[in-house]
Amino acid sequence: MSIKYVNAKADLTTTNLTTLYQPSTSPVTTAIVKSLIVSEDAGATPTITITLVDTDAAIFNLFKTKALTANGTTEYLSQPLVLTNGELLKVQASAANQIHVVASIMEVVDDIVF
Repeated sequence: MSIKYVNAKADLTTTNLTTLYQPSTSPVTTAIVKSLIVSEDAGATPTITITLVDTDAAIFNLFKTKALTANGTTEYLSQPLVLTNGELLKVQASAANQIHVVASIMEVVDDIVF
């Protein structure tokens, strides 16, 4: 087992549902999202939806249409969020070109080879 620190970033230039992060499947990786920072950079008040999609494609809303303040930055996690192999962390903005998202992630990689 090894640990690697990474970040995932997105400039939400559209209102499409966007995959922010997916743990690697080769090698099998479990991810611990330590921080999820959302910043509004256009002086507007859009909303953001943050979802977790599991391996059965079921969608779980972590934050649904959360309002942002103009030019404000918010940390959305108060505790770590675990993503297992095959899960997706997705984000969606209500308006294009107004939101940046940065996730700080600790990846735990299964290095065992049989």
